[in-house]
Amino acid sequence: MNDLFSLAGRCALVTGGSRGIGRMIAAGFPAQGARVYISARKAEACDRTAAELSALGTCVSLPADISTPEGVKALVDAFARHEPALDILVNNAGAAWGESFDTFPEKGWDKVVDLNLKTPFFLTQALFEPLRKAAANRPAKVINIASIDGISVNPQETYSYAASKAGLIQLTRRMALRLVKDNIVVSAIAPGAFASDMNRVARDHAEETAKRIPAGRIGVDDDMAGAAIYLASRAGDYVVGSTLVVDGGVTHAR
Repeated sequence: MNDLFSLAGRCALVTGGSRGIGRMIAAGFPAQGARVYISARKAEACDRTAAELSALGTCVSLPADISTPEGVKALVDAFARHEPALDILVNNAGAAWGESFDTFPEKGWDKVVDLNLKTPFFLTQALFEPLRKAAANRPAKVINIASIDGISVNPQETYSYAASKAGLIQLTRRMALRLVKDNIVVSAIAPGAFASDMNRVARDHAEETAKRIPAGRIGVDDDMAGAAIYLASRAGDYVVGSTLVVDGGVTHAR
């Protein structure tokens, strides 16, 4: 039981790891013994976060714009220069777009759906061999970061975001059934209100937001790190294709 949540000797790649939920997860993994690689589009921010998290353990910056096939390949190649195998992939990089139905633009659809839904599939596909190599010893893990907006509807007009996250939850199920044959366990996390640049309402109006949450508060870093560690560790080996909702009870209250 002492090793149930350990990540000792494991390596993890967290996309969108320079800030927000990605950073929360990337900060939690080294404390459990993992070597962590973070990727983000902005190199300066990625490097700065990696330097800060290095105080907790090994954390390496691999800047890349994975919204394009070229960026995905660049990230895969960069990771391969450091590690021969990948134990844990966290598909967290994402985008949002809010606009009324009448004026919602195609670019707001394509940008969000491509990064939130298409990229997790093709990045996982591109990293299949390193994942399978790691899975020869014990299950490798793929954790997709979805959202409660893919489960229930909120008042905001974020059409492409909600659709992409709902799609990611279903994609998680489909990928899980295929990849478990290679001892690669796929699951997802659906966060609720956590303070981040993407969720500025929770960040800038935490007390007001907390009034709408049954738990009476917004999520904190340890809530997200704990959920990711559970799924990434031996404790989550039998969680195949499921989405772990981490929202303080919001989806049950809507």
